Amino acid sequence: MLDQKLIHKLMENGVEASLIPGFIRSLANAFLINPDMSHTQANKRLQYLGWPDIEIDYHTFQLAVTSFETKGLNQLMYKSAPWYLSSFRAHIPIQ
Repeated sequence: MLDQKLIHKLMENGVEASLIPGFIRSLANAFLINPDMSHTQANKRLQYLGWPDIEIDYHTFQLAVTSFETKGLNQLMYKSAPWYLSSFRAHIPIQ
């Protein structure tokens, strides 16, 4: 349920469905570098990592942080996009 909300919020923020796994991976890696960063710092880090056209709001950032903490940070550590793909495919909203 949490991941579905996160995916929905990212799509509302303009992230294309096909890019969500990579975006989440980048956000997770940024969070691992600085777990205490604010959503403003996260947006700056994401721009640096190649996501200049996407800015997430505070609520979306908090959903992502909660998702990362729920999964356990050790499972997120610098993984490639496929770590999120199986979960993502299971939660794509049907239109």
